[in-house]
Amino acid sequence: MAKSNIRSLIELQKSGSTARVLNLLSVWKRHASNSEIEKAPFFQNRHLNRSIVIKHRLRASELELFEESRLKATKFVFPIDPNDLKLGGRSLLIGQKNWNTLLEDFLGKAPDPLDLALIELLDNMHTLDPFLLREELRRHGYNPSNLYLELSEADLKKIYAFAHGQIEPLVRMSLNGSGGLASHVSRFVGKILNYQLDHDFDPLRQVMRMSEGEFSEGIFCWKGFLYYKWLYDQTASALQDVKREIATVQPRTPVSHELRKTLARRQFQFGRRLDQLMGAVQHTLGRYDEAYLELTTRENPLAFRNFLLAAPNMFVEIGERLGGIQHVTSFWRYRFPSQKPSTVPAEDLMELFDEFNSHLHWEEDYAEKMRA
Repeated sequence: MAKSNIRSLIELQKSGSTARVLNLLSVWKRHASNSEIEKAPFFQNRHLNRSIVIKHRLRASELELFEESRLKATKFVFPIDPNDLKLGGRSLLIGQKNWNTLLEDFLGKAPDPLDLALIELLDNMHTLDPFLLREELRRHGYNPSNLYLELSEADLKKIYAFAHGQIEPLVRMSLNGSGGLASHVSRFVGKILNYQLDHDFDPLRQVMRMSEGEFSEGIFCWKGFLYYKWLYDQTASALQDVKREIATVQPRTPVSHELRKTLARRQFQFGRRLDQLMGAVQHTLGRYDEAYLELTTRENPLAFRNFLLAAPNMFVEIGERLGGIQHVTSFWRYRFPSQKPSTVPAEDLMELFDEFNSHLHWEEDYAEKMRA
């Protein structure tokens, strides 16, 4: 592996986003002695369980590896030595020509049929968001440990301050005027985001009348909504610039009157679709805000309890919609890094708008199917 690729692998370990990277290697390193991952592994094969899975935007040089046209692929990276990433690793793009044979070569044997089906399931997903991922895995009969469904180290650092502000009202209420608010909030946030359940949570569990199993599920879902609220803010911020560019981009002349009208219609449909999806996400997050207010302001813990227990059904809606929007904004920025796409060939614009509109409607159709 080239030195630049080795650096990329090490950097990925530190900075890969949650929605783009499923770092099974990191989970294995952190929880190797935990019997839970032995009882409920992600993959059956140990090499797959020590891999890094990436939603990878294809480079021009990689397009010829595939029979069909596509923008992204699911990449599996297998480190040569899981304990020393400086040695590099080998990678495989799912769906590339002869990928099954290459995978068998990497693993040293034919993959377990369950693992093969799971690989294809991951490839069909547009995001590796762990909360959406868990519901999709459950729907297909897979139940790996929640330890595999962690937020990335990079996102944990980014989300921490946001979560601190979200959790502070609850901790302030529980302290009832006693000191040490900041330290108590920091400790509580750290335990939620790292999914460390201990006796500090017992008073909350008891007031919410939840069994230990229900509470464990509830904390996982609470962590999910903190993540989605943070992700919504990040996505909305990035979307503003992209929407402005989409609204002002013009086809490169000469363009027929009819084609210009068609492009304008595509632009309008695209912008409206983005607004619809962001509005739908905001509405669902508003349900969380209302339930949390019931807990912190109206002293009604059962309302928040009931919300958390119903939360997994909402992960598909939020995850797919935000994932679709992120795909569009990131690809637009990849296509126009200068942030000034003043004029673009009409054919390129038409292809982009058709691809984006199709993708965003696919996300919504998928969410509707999952709700059925």
